[in-house]
Amino acid sequence: MNEEGRNVFTKIGAFVLVLSFAVVGSAQTGGNAPASADTTQAPAAASGKAAPGMNSNGEVIDASKVEAGHGQKVKGINDFEGEITGIPAADSKFAQLQIGMGMKQVTDIAGPPTDQGAYITGKAFIPFYFGSDRHRFELVYKGEGRLIFAGGSLGNFSGGNLIWIIHCATEPGYR
Repeated sequence: MNEEGRNVFTKIGAFVLVLSFAVVGSAQTGGNAPASADTTQAPAAASGKAAPGMNSNGEVIDASKVEAGHGQKVKGINDFEGEITGIPAADSKFAQLQIGMGMKQVTDIAGPPTDQGAYITGKAFIPFYFGSDRHRFELVYKGEGRLIFAGGSLGNFSGGNLIWIIHCATEPGYR
């Protein structure tokens, strides 16, 4: 490789490194996971303005359209941070769940889901990010809502900890 080629290679490497630090820094301050464990914060829907997939009363009407940040941020088992969106029904199995529970413990309480699936988050594309929120696993329960897990093994669709409970009495049960 000649001198000009080495200079171009060095500049590209420096750019990638700077970009990596910028992306990691922004992910640490705002990514998909809840930023704080403020349990005193009221849901966004309580302000009278309906959030996506919700009505003005704070009830989830379409769980597939709900966005993170419109529920109540909570700290759960072992200081896991998560979010609870919507209003639980009085007899809901979801009312017994806590943020931070493992998938096996959750399915022992809530039973088998009607549907399930996995997806990757934007953090999967951050170079040198080795955190547990690179992918998520979702369990869907007809007439109950959705449960979102982070971490665990994507290959066999198991494990992880509960990070988001979405209460939705009108959940059709399929993704």
